[in-house]
Amino acid sequence: MSSTTVTSASGLRMPRWAAPAGITVLFVLVYLVFRGTGTLPHNSEAAPFTAVTELREWIDDHRNDNPIFLYFLNYIRLFVDLVYTFFLSTLVAMGWPGLIGVMGGLAWLAGGWRVALGAVAGFASFGVFGLWQSSVETLALVAAAVLLSLAIGVPIGVWAGLSERVRKAITPVLDVMQIMPTFAYLAPLALFFHIGAPAGAIATMIYSMPPAIRITALAIGQVSPTAVEASASLGATRTQTLFKVYLPLARSTMALAVNQTIMMALSMVVIANLISAPGLGSDIIRGLSRAQVGIMLPAGIAIVIMAVVLDRIMVAVARRDPHSRIGRGRLAAAGALALTGLAAAAFVPRQWPAELTVSVTRPINETVLWAETSWYGVTTFIKDTVTIYLLNPLETVFTTAPWWLVAAGVLLAAWRVSGARPALTALACLLGIALLGTWEHSMRTLTTVAVAVVATLAIGVLLGIAAARSDRFSVVQRPLLDAAQTMPAFVYLLPALALFGTTRFTAIFASVIYAVPPVVRLVEDGIRNVPASVIEAATSTGSTPGQILRKVQLPLARRAILLAANQGIVLTLAMVVVGGLVGAGALGYDVVLGFSQRPDFGMGFVAGVATVLLGVMLDRITQGADGRSLPRKRNFT
Repeated sequence: MSSTTVTSASGLRMPRWAAPAGITVLFVLVYLVFRGTGTLPHNSEAAPFTAVTELREWIDDHRNDNPIFLYFLNYIRLFVDLVYTFFLSTLVAMGWPGLIGVMGGLAWLAGGWRVALGAVAGFASFGVFGLWQSSVETLALVAAAVLLSLAIGVPIGVWAGLSERVRKAITPVLDVMQIMPTFAYLAPLALFFHIGAPAGAIATMIYSMPPAIRITALAIGQVSPTAVEASASLGATRTQTLFKVYLPLARSTMALAVNQTIMMALSMVVIANLISAPGLGSDIIRGLSRAQVGIMLPAGIAIVIMAVVLDRIMVAVARRDPHSRIGRGRLAAAGALALTGLAAAAFVPRQWPAELTVSVTRPINETVLWAETSWYGVTTFIKDTVTIYLLNPLETVFTTAPWWLVAAGVLLAAWRVSGARPALTALACLLGIALLGTWEHSMRTLTTVAVAVVATLAIGVLLGIAAARSDRFSVVQRPLLDAAQTMPAFVYLLPALALFGTTRFTAIFASVIYAVPPVVRLVEDGIRNVPASVIEAATSTGSTPGQILRKVQLPLARRAILLAANQGIVLTLAMVVVGGLVGAGALGYDVVLGFSQRPDFGMGFVAGVATVLLGVMLDRITQGADGRSLPRKRNFT
């Protein structure tokens, strides 16, 4: 009797998909009934916008008589300006031969003649492209920002590495800082530090600080406890242990922190041109405003070359054995190269000679025009198909659904995926977006992000699986991923703009190629880290390679894949906002408009805050999913 009862109960059990399907049908019915009501349309005169604009007017009027500005913020601005001016004056005083020689000498010391050759050729290319002065200004801005970022970030990272309480306290702050799109840093800094090189350096410093703190804390935390205990047993003080044990043993990892800080700074200095920061960003922004790839591409290539050269130097420093000494031959060669360059600077003009410059603007514009004409049918078909059959319908759903229905959907989806706390955080962010008056434009941005994320994950997961299953494919793909991850975000707009013009799809295309590399890396590493014993056990039971992938490797790599989804969402959102410069519209365009039109500053500032809330909402959902336990397997015994 009991056996029959159990069997009947098991037969009445609902399938797992039934409840989500029923809730989805209910939401569809509610949407059809209430469509077009409670939509919170955009109002460019909303109270939060005007309040921020009035605050800016008040700050501008009292910048020179308010004590906070007179005795605190203005002095910070002056100090940062002093640091930037010092670096710029030093680099200009070297002259172009001196700077090339010094960079070549430093590269030779760090990694040998091959790295030095790359540094010399890379820095010489700045002059050949006619971008010497802009490149020097960018290098000075990066140097000032990185120096200040490390001066603040490394001590905080050391403190966090030594104290679990400090690490837990600063982790949420670092999470939010890394979620924030680059645009979001500009508005408050322009508000308090005005515009120009100091504001750009401060924005770059703040943006590049999180990796310095995180990686330094990781480096200190990985120091062997045995070495620390041995130091303490010999009577060393805490300060002696820090400087003679922790820091030497964490040296290689901390070099990686410096490298990542430089890469982040190079990514930010371009966007900082929106608040009148000098450098190569001005050429890129000018090209974007005129939709001329010929103006943008040389500046974009120069930034990539600078990033690659600095990356190779810092990677060489990180890989070198801390106990090895630099050979006399290498030291002599590096010194000779640097001194030769400095000596040559005394006999030639400090600025790059005009006769050694090659103009590529016209050939590039002609090539882009040919590509647009020749591939017009293909690019237009792809762009129109995605826009008409995917973007427009999805945007219509988000913008015509009642705000409370969208909020309820986000709450339920987040609760189902990540749990109660992330769900409540996501709901709070969504309600904050509604209160700021940016609901409609946030829904449009969410549409673009959703389409870009789906494409990013589809491509990234497939390439990651292929790389994990084929060593040959991984070897071919890895250098491409390395190069892609050193490129600043703005560089990805160049091919997208050349192929698709200024449209929403342009931002989606740029977002996908920007976000795919880290997704591929994380998926590949997750699958490769599945224990070999588990795969051997599945193989011994007769499982095919496809079954092993679907039922063993992908489920066990779940955390890595969820982290890949999280990174894909964050990077896509950041790039979609930058895409406001090439026709993406919505929040990205509001931010850009706020910088270019003084009366719209409040709207741009609030749009930046809304972008942060949207990013926090999506980040909390995917990070919470990473912490959820795996689904329980049914017991068939």
